[in-house]
Amino acid sequence: MINVVKIGGSLLSLGSIDHILADFKRVLSKNKVILVHGGGKEVTEIAEKLGKKQTFIISASGIKSRYTDKETIEIYSMVMAGKISTEIVAQLQSIGISAIGLSGVDACLIKAERKKRLIIIDERGRKRIIEGGYTGKIISVNTKVLKMLLEAGFMPVVSPIAIGTEYEILNVDGDRAAAYIAGSIGAENIIFLTDVDGLFLEGKLVKHLSLNEAKRIMKKVGHGMDKKILAAIEAIELGAKRCIISSGKREFPITYALEGEEKTVIEK
Repeated sequence: MINVVKIGGSLLSLGSIDHILADFKRVLSKNKVILVHGGGKEVTEIAEKLGKKQTFIISASGIKSRYTDKETIEIYSMVMAGKISTEIVAQLQSIGISAIGLSGVDACLIKAERKKRLIIIDERGRKRIIEGGYTGKIISVNTKVLKMLLEAGFMPVVSPIAIGTEYEILNVDGDRAAAYIAGSIGAENIIFLTDVDGLFLEGKLVKHLSLNEAKRIMKKVGHGMDKKILAAIEAIELGAKRCIISSGKREFPITYALEGEEKTVIEK
C-alpha cells in the first residue's frame, strides 16, 4: 500500500516538525510512503532577504500563486531542493529512515509544460493576460523511479520543482505535485497535513465529500484550502483512491489522518 504525504509550508514555518517525521517510522511499518514538502513561506522570506520582492497573483479561477520570474525560480529551487529537502532528509536519517531527496528535475520525475501566458485578476477585479514566467503545468510523473526506490526500501522526499519540455526548471504547486504523484502511482491515500483539522465551511468541519461535491464547493473555499481541494480532485481523477486533509499539529499526525475522525475525507 502506497501513501503520499504532503507537508504544507504552513507547518514548516511553525518550527519543529520532529513529531511528524517520527510518525513516519510508525506508518512505514505497514505502508510505503512518498513525502512531498512545501515551503513557500521560507522561499518568500529568503528571497526578500536577498532583495528579491515576491509577487503573488490570482488566476481567473481564483487560485492564488507566486509569480515566478527568472530570479525567483533560481531562489525557489535553491530553497526547496537545497535547504528544505536536505534538512528533512537529514532528520529522517537521524531516526533510522532511509530517505532520499529528489526534486522533480531528477530523472524527469515531474515533467511540466511552461505556461507561456497567464490570465490573472488584477487589483481592480479585471482579467489581464501576463507573460507566464517559469511556472509549469504538470504533464507527467516518472513513477518508475519512485517504484524502484520504494521497492529498494527508500522513502522518497520530493521537492515540487519540475523540468520543462525544453529542460528548463519550473515552479509547480506543491499540493498539485503531490496530487499528480499520488494519482499516477495509484496511491491508496494522499494525505495533506496542514495547520487546521480539514476543510471548514460556515464554521463547521466538513468530514466527508464525494468527488462531485468537492467540485461543486470549489468557489466557496478560501485561498490556501482551495488548492488542496483542487489537488484532491486531480489526484482522485488520476487514480488515487482517497484524499485526506488533516492537522499536522497532532502528536501522531499521519497515524491520526489514517485512523482518526476529525478530518476531511474526499473520495469517489
